[in-house]
Amino acid sequence: MALEEILTQTEARMKKALDALRHDLTTVRTGRAAPSLVEQLEVDAYGAATPLVSLAAISAPEPRQIVIQPWDRNLIKAIEKAIIGSDLGLTPGNDGAVIRLNIPALNEERRRDLVKLLHKKVEDGRVEIRTLRRHAHDELKSKEKSAGVTTDEVKRLEAQLQKLTDRYILIADELGQAKEKEILSV
Repeated sequence: MALEEILTQTEARMKKALDALRHDLTTVRTGRAAPSLVEQLEVDAYGAATPLVSLAAISAPEPRQIVIQPWDRNLIKAIEKAIIGSDLGLTPGNDGAVIRLNIPALNEERRRDLVKLLHKKVEDGRVEIRTLRRHAHDELKSKEKSAGVTTDEVKRLEAQLQKLTDRYILIADELGQAKEKEILSV
């Protein structure tokens, strides 16, 4: 494998790590209703843990309400149980056909808790990016020893790798700051 390929593969993995972080941040609650808050909740349905998005139509008809309409009405109790067991802090209400989640306005204490959770998720994203850098660095070092690659080439690629890492960590921080701003806006 050529040395530049190591950088190309590492960048592709870093993009995937950022995509995963973006997806993870959509599950952090803000003051507005968003179907992405509940889509990945694991519901014990038909004897297996299944994502809620596979079991129901999820919509946000109003800024402070999520409506979940299960395709099988027998799953309403299981879906309610999954919502109550999650860390969303929401209480479901149902009329026998649909489940309604009213999203209360966030109080200051809950906002601070959500910001702490957000910071943890962003830090996990940064750690993933740094781990990818370390793997690429180790791979470059092993190529230097085995393939007769010059030290200067490895140093040049390590500098490029560091710039790449810095850029992706900055993007992760910007994603976190945008989400934090969204959480803290009243």
